[in-house]
Amino acid sequence: MSDLLHHPLWQADSLGSPLPDDEFGVSVSLPLWRHVIGYEEKDPEVVSKFRSGYPRFCCPPAVGELFAVAEEELAQPGERCLVFPRRVHAERCAEFIARDGFNGRVSEWREDLGVTLFPEAAHARARAFWRFCGEIVSTRQACDALGKIRSQVTEEGGAAASQAVRLRLAELHGQQPEDVFLFPSGMAANFAVHRMLTALFPGRKTAQLDFPYVDVLKLQQIFGSGAHFLPLTEPAEYEKLATLLRTEPLAGIFCEVPSNPLLRCVDLERLLALRAACQSEVPIIADDTISTPVHADAMRVADLVTSSLTKSFSGKGDVLAGSVVLNRASRHHAAFSSYLRAHADHALWRGDAVALEQNSRDFTQRAEKMSQNALILADWLRAQPKVEKVWHAREQGGAGYEFIRRVGGGYGCLFSFLLKDAGATSPRFYDALRVCKGPSLGTNFTLVCPYTLLAHYDELAWAAECGVPSHLIRVSAGLEDAGDLIARFSAALDAT
Repeated sequence: MSDLLHHPLWQADSLGSPLPDDEFGVSVSLPLWRHVIGYEEKDPEVVSKFRSGYPRFCCPPAVGELFAVAEEELAQPGERCLVFPRRVHAERCAEFIARDGFNGRVSEWREDLGVTLFPEAAHARARAFWRFCGEIVSTRQACDALGKIRSQVTEEGGAAASQAVRLRLAELHGQQPEDVFLFPSGMAANFAVHRMLTALFPGRKTAQLDFPYVDVLKLQQIFGSGAHFLPLTEPAEYEKLATLLRTEPLAGIFCEVPSNPLLRCVDLERLLALRAACQSEVPIIADDTISTPVHADAMRVADLVTSSLTKSFSGKGDVLAGSVVLNRASRHHAAFSSYLRAHADHALWRGDAVALEQNSRDFTQRAEKMSQNALILADWLRAQPKVEKVWHAREQGGAGYEFIRRVGGGYGCLFSFLLKDAGATSPRFYDALRVCKGPSLGTNFTLVCPYTLLAHYDELAWAAECGVPSHLIRVSAGLEDAGDLIARFSAALDAT
């Protein structure tokens, strides 16, 4: 594997390479601005080069091969299929496509994998389930099922690794190991929470506060009873929230601490006061993927905390995982714990559990270094005359973030910025930047992307209305020397 800290994949010939460059890399190199556009527009000249892709959006080669083998063995003429970690996940996919009138068949296959088979016309809808719900087969699991790379990890070894991860997360959050639940991706964790809220509070909508990661909002809009979206771009929206809490029972309130990609944070103390004043018991679900429990204590506010462990907790970028951590002080703790235990279909595959446990042993030290680098780099960019604006949680997080920031805690690895005359300068800057470029965040190596184009290409006007410019560049700071990073960003600015 190449040393991406000192030798990043940033030039045109790296297009489509996994990041990190091995069988299990969860990101993909998009080194030029035109590659990002080509990916979004499905340009064959771009997508044909892909040897990887973020797994919920693009099938890694081994997973695609697993689908093909399953189709060859199980499908009838005119059928396609998706393979899931377990039968129950395949059943949920079949239920989802049935909403559009498609009949799906479910089968168990090879080591208890679940398979959903469906007509060719249902393929796009089934892939939407795969993306939004995140209950996906990992590359490691696919390689093992195909006999390509047989895992040496036993079921006992995987269970021990999962328990070690639970202990680690419980200690960081100040909770108990039995309050930590692991999932095959961060979106799978969010999906489990949404299913739980829908089951416990049937017929109620959820509310999403602030501009969130794209699929968390879409999950709430597509499933359950729908969602209220309050982007909180105006102070008056807190009064709208108060009215909503007084007039409508909600299943839950979702927020990110801080948000992606604007690094804002809901005024959490005010949110607690509003909930109390309205005599509402609506649970608050906070996602601390960006801040991490190293820097912020979301349990001060949240009834439960979700996180993508794929990101900073793992760091290497070679394993997908997510978590839900329950707050024992919450009035909903007993009901939430009972539900999640009764629907325990969320275990990590054994090989992924071991990889995650090994990767996360130095999580605290890495999280601190990445936060320091992000702050140094954001401050440096803010002082550059070619930069229009920088978004970082120290400024944009406001009182909400400070309310949960730990003593001595930082702000996480992420920030965003916009260049002046962005339409003309952003492509030149991006192409010249000597760091890895692609989706995801929290990797040990710095990772940059034109986030709005990647996440909202088909809804750029809507994103702009919510304060997210189309040429925004998002930076996930890694473990490189801060001076080296500044030199790389400086050279790229010179190229504009």
